Amino acid sequence: MADTTFGHKGWTPDRLPSLTGKTYLITGANAGAGFQAARTLLNKGAKVVMLNRSAEKSAAAVQDLKQEFGAEADVSFIRMDLSDLASVRAAAQEVLQTQSRIDALICNAAIAQVPNQKITVDGFESQLGTNHYGHFVLCGMLFDRIDTSGGRIVVVASLGYKLGIRTIQFDDMNWDKNYSPNPVYSQSKLAQMMFAYELQDRIKAAGKSVEVYVCHPGASATSLISTSGSRTMRIIWWMMSKTPMVQTAEQGSFPEVMCATETALTEQRALYGPTGRMEAVGPVGRGTLEPHAYDKPVMERLWTVSEEATGFKWQF
Repeated sequence: MADTTFGHKGWTPDRLPSLTGKTYLITGANAGAGFQAARTLLNKGAKVVMLNRSAEKSAAAVQDLKQEFGAEADVSFIRMDLSDLASVRAAAQEVLQTQSRIDALICNAAIAQVPNQKITVDGFESQLGTNHYGHFVLCGMLFDRIDTSGGRIVVVASLGYKLGIRTIQFDDMNWDKNYSPNPVYSQSKLAQMMFAYELQDRIKAAGKSVEVYVCHPGASATSLISTSGSRTMRIIWWMMSKTPMVQTAEQGSFPEVMCATETALTEQRALYGPTGRMEAVGPVGRGTLEPHAYDKPVMERLWTVSEEATGFKWQF
């Protein structure tokens, strides 16, 4: 049964109060759902710091947002390439030096369905390295600032976590023996979710106050596939985006904005997103979370593997 917590229309930005004085960090915010989330937050007076790979696209996005909301709109960007842990560490240091509070870190950036195996500069399969390891280190480095701010971490996942092998291929994390775009993407998004749910457990055990929420945009007309997918996938996705099976990028941003701001949310061991047809479109609320996403032994092992792979040790 669809979640009706926020009425039959689900959660919408109409619920947002003034966000003046609050600061939100969004990865991958120069286009798609991340850009739309920035628009919504700025419209309510928030400060938005975008963490993006392309300086040129980021400057254009900032210009567009200031044109829409005025020169006084508090929006900026820090260059960060999630596929390069040195870049992630440098960006996190810049955030800590320039931002006194973080009300929410929205882990929105991703790549998807890379047609052929690519290895990052740190030696990781590109989808796992970008989607999971990059955010794993970023969240860890910014955690204390988020904690002292009474803030949140929002992990933007994907319904793709239900596909693929539905667990972590620990004996071949880079998929050297059996690379295939879709299962590898599915595992990278599952890894993000497992990180978030394991982080919830560790926060509770450590007596910290950070809230961690997991959401997904459903089927939304973002640039995700066109950025990294194969030519065939780009054509298929373009055709699908012209049908009612796909909603707008703005609608796709609602779950992450809700998870970053909504005070009525209480259940963290959940997956939020569209609750309409196949949970891919429609009113935003609490959706279905399949138990393989919070398989405790796998979550704990993934945490250990992630610390060893990245060389980043969480302090609790």
